[in-house]
Amino acid sequence: MERQRSFSLKPTRLLVFSFTMFSSILFLSTFTTWLTNFTPSVHQQIHLHFNTSTSTSTTNTSSSHSSSSSSSVGDGDSVTLPPLFVHSLTENFTLSGEKISTLIDNRLSRNQESFSGSKSEPVRHHVGASNVNFTAMREYGTSPERVPGNEQKKIVTGGLDGNTQVPFLKKVEQKGVEGCDLTKGYWVFDESYALYSKDSCPFIDEGFDCVGNGRLDRDYSKWRWQPKDCDIPRFNATKMLELIRGKRLVFVGDSINRNQWESMLCMLLGGIKDPSRVYETHGRKITKEKGNYSFRFLDYQCTVEYYVSHFLVHESKARIGQKRRPTLRIDAIDHGSSRWKGADVLVFNTAHWWSHYKTKAGIYYYQEGSVVHPQLNVSTAFRKALKTWSSWVDRHINHRKTRVFFRSSAPSHFSGGDWNSGGHCTEATLPLNETLLSTSYPEKNIIVEQIIEEMKTPVTLLNVTSLSAYRIDGHPSVYGRKTRSSRIQDCSHWCLPGVPDTWNELLYFHLQSR
Repeated sequence: MERQRSFSLKPTRLLVFSFTMFSSILFLSTFTTWLTNFTPSVHQQIHLHFNTSTSTSTTNTSSSHSSSSSSSVGDGDSVTLPPLFVHSLTENFTLSGEKISTLIDNRLSRNQESFSGSKSEPVRHHVGASNVNFTAMREYGTSPERVPGNEQKKIVTGGLDGNTQVPFLKKVEQKGVEGCDLTKGYWVFDESYALYSKDSCPFIDEGFDCVGNGRLDRDYSKWRWQPKDCDIPRFNATKMLELIRGKRLVFVGDSINRNQWESMLCMLLGGIKDPSRVYETHGRKITKEKGNYSFRFLDYQCTVEYYVSHFLVHESKARIGQKRRPTLRIDAIDHGSSRWKGADVLVFNTAHWWSHYKTKAGIYYYQEGSVVHPQLNVSTAFRKALKTWSSWVDRHINHRKTRVFFRSSAPSHFSGGDWNSGGHCTEATLPLNETLLSTSYPEKNIIVEQIIEEMKTPVTLLNVTSLSAYRIDGHPSVYGRKTRSSRIQDCSHWCLPGVPDTWNELLYFHLQSR
């Protein structure tokens, strides 16, 4: 019988066994801790690191920075635009159950001296929301420019009380508009604009057809107005046509209102399947020589009309000495006012012509009854004319049927002279930054607001003055005609597509909000 071997645990073996077990346990604990720390959790906070140093660049951004790091704004001031890019991005993430997507604004046109007192000190920039997908960013690299379909947005700030920061992580939602001041905000560069093109709209006359007249850059048509405290809806042609189905939308005023009216025609045409079912009722082609138009949209049985009235009151003639001279009857409504009656939406304006020499001088020009004033202050005359207009509206417009708007003055941007003395704006390709804007509020706007306040008929002020003041880049300049001349530039009217499209988005917003 074989003798059974005995098992004995020697001290050396015990030591080796203990060391092996301890090492294994230590390795497993370390590995578990490492795995826990480096595996992203859905509840884990995501951190974005932004590098705003002007001395740092990446492969993806260096080329764009070199082409746009300095832009000529205003009167030749050079503004350095530091790069702003995402330093690190992780997984697509959620917050409170909702997907968040943000966009780092590209390069802002800011004057650094006004905030820092030093040209070398960097300025903090805004970061706005958009629909950029972080997963796509990670897949294509950290530069937003490389994301397919990315609608890159630049922001030019305005009316932000000197505060140049906003949160860069925000829930994508439609902010409320109650109590929101639509005049305070900033222009956002949005690749999804313009809402139409020259080729898609035959209603743009030569004076506003900048592309047709040779303008090559297109950025001026891609800026969207973003109010500071709320969002306005993107213009929807079909919904707008439904709002005016069977109705008359009428614009009355000077050539700046014709600018807005042509913009509205082009924007509405985007909701029509067969453009041949939109026509001018008298077969007229749009030119600046003719002043009255009515376009019918057959599918919606509505009309969109424009009636020229430079002053809203009657342009007349009176005998002064041995000659009959032009006068302005500031006590009598324009004789074309009978055409305005019965409209469902009325959009008035006047301001542009009150800045011309004869109206500013007021020498034997303003007439009341049979009296021609030897001289009258233009502000006094403007107030009297607006009182005449407001009295006509109160007497002849049924506010239960008709919605009345008055659009505020649109600014001109002449540098180095006036429209007839070598004034220019041709070098402007970006909106102005807020430090280059005039801070004075036009006296004409104050008078308009005071008159509206006294009226019985509710009138909505479509205030476009402040937001338009940034847009020195939006004028036809030398592209207001096919035969260009640098001696005469148009820095008052606006290219189409362009700034008047925003005015119509505000009008659309107000009509929806009723």
